[in-house]
This record gives sequence, structure tokens and C-alpha cells, in this order.
Amino acid sequence: MMRSYLDFEKPLADLEAKVEELRALGTDGKAIGIADELSRLEAKAHKALVDLYADLTPWQKTKVARHPQRPHCVDYIDGLLTDFTPMAGDRQFGEDEAIIGGLARFRGEAVCVIGQERGADTQSRIKHNFGMARPEGYRKAVRLMELADRFGLPMISLIDTAGAFPGIDAEERGQAEAIARSTDAALALGVPSVALVIGEGGSGGAVAIACCNRVIMLEHSIYSVISPEGAASILWRDATKATDAANSMKITAQDLLKFGIIDTIVREPEGGAHRDPAAAIAACGAAIADSLASLGNMGAEELRNSRAEKFLAMGRKI
Repeated sequence: MMRSYLDFEKPLADLEAKVEELRALGTDGKAIGIADELSRLEAKAHKALVDLYADLTPWQKTKVARHPQRPHCVDYIDGLLTDFTPMAGDRQFGEDEAIIGGLARFRGEAVCVIGQERGADTQSRIKHNFGMARPEGYRKAVRLMELADRFGLPMISLIDTAGAFPGIDAEERGQAEAIARSTDAALALGVPSVALVIGEGGSGGAVAIACCNRVIMLEHSIYSVISPEGAASILWRDATKATDAANSMKITAQDLLKFGIIDTIVREPEGGAHRDPAAAIAACGAAIADSLASLGNMGAEELRNSRAEKFLAMGRKI
């Protein structure tokens, strides 16, 4: 797949383009003058990549979190789970493919998984509504949570959405009520629950399935009450001020860990998860396993109380 570059990566794109040109000129590395120049340029490009991603601004992290080649929910399900059996429908209205859920095995143990899928190309993005769920999606999530609770299955949530779908049809079918009931069901679970923010965690659409005992974020993901563009539209009536909004909102994993909103940050491969999806997925798997292990000896009431204390404490830690 051809690599897609973000606007702030242009100097890096130019360097890597030169590297590819030299490789094409001397693929065996033995052409006169090519091998040494290739090595020098490769080292320069690698250093530029490391330096660039070592000091990203919140707005740049937002763009990385939305990168079209970043691994999605289905990639994590394929990479981390076995025997995945998807379940469809909310038993009230219909199926919402923005939320994928079902039963599976994680490292040999039975689990319930719920995730938001944005889609990887035009056709799949339309199919999954860009990861923005309607009420039936959240009611399907509640059905899965109740199933996990009934059978004592740990729950894994994969968060990647700009927010719940704001369309008229969603409002007509009770969007706010569905989000509230999903949030309530997540908080009431008597089984261990772990949420992983793999891209963008937006508003109540994310919180509805992210109210878990442990919340993990990838290094360049974002998690916020509203998108930077939405905040800019409200505060300044100008969506072009999204950069200023992102810088003020404390939406990065590093800020959220400091404020006690999340529990763990998973380091991404150099240049972001989209450059080495397999490594990013494996690192997330290790973090999920550690979180579930730390919750394994807790009883149902202890899990509920611990979860409630975690969310009630938010905003108090400085």
C-alpha cells in the first residue's frame, strides 16, 4: 500500500521519496556511489521521523489519530482475538455496523468484545457510517454487556469514533437515551472491563462503551468531550480555529494520564501505529492482558465500586 503522508510530514515525505528513488536506481546496493548515499539518506530520514514524532502538537496528534492507514477495530480483532463470533442487532430496531461486537477468545480466555469500526475505504466507511453509531448500535452494546455479565466474561472495548451519529433519524429513535443506558450498563458490569482508545475517542459516543475499570490509550490517540472542530465552532464560531481548540482541550494521552482520565499509555512504533500496525496491535495486546490480570482477583461488587470511584475521582486529580 502506498504510504499516505500528513501535511506536517512533508519534509519527511521528501526525504523518503529520495530514498525510494535511490533504491530504484540500485536495488542491489552495489551501484557506484549509490550504497553510501542510500545509507546516509536512510539514516537522515529515520532521524527526521523520530524527531518529528517526539514533539507532536495536540493538533498533529489529532491528525495522526485520524490517519486513514491507522489500524482499525477489525484489525485489532483479527490480530488479538481468536474464535470471534460476531453478534448483530439490538432486538428492537435493527443492526448498526458502526459498532462491532461478539464473543471471542483473548489469549485462550473467553471474552466479550465491543468496538467502533470507521472503515478503511469509501465503501466500508459508508457501511460502518464512519464509526458513528446510532441508537441501535448502543442498544446492541448493552445487549452484549448484559451477556458478558451473565456468563462472567471480561469485556474489552475498542474505542475509535468522532462521536455518536447526530442525524435526525438517530434523534428520533432516542440517541441520548441509548447512550445513557449504555454508559449505565458499562458502569454496572460485575466483570473486569478494559477500554482501549485506538484512534479518536469522541464525546458520549466513546464514553458509552468506555466506562471501564481500566482505560488504555495509544500514544498518539486522542480522547475528548468534543472534537477540536466542534469546540472551535462553539467557542469562536469558526471551525478553522480547531488548532487552537486542540491545544487548549487537553485531549492527548499524556495530558489525560496526568489528570487521571486514563490509566495506561501504549507506545506506538516510530512514526505512529500506521507505520507498523502489527507491532502496535501486539503492544496493545500486552497492555490489555496486564490490565485484565490486575483485575482478575476482584469480585463483582469490588469491580463496580472500583469503577465508580475511578470515574467519580475524575476532575479532582491535578
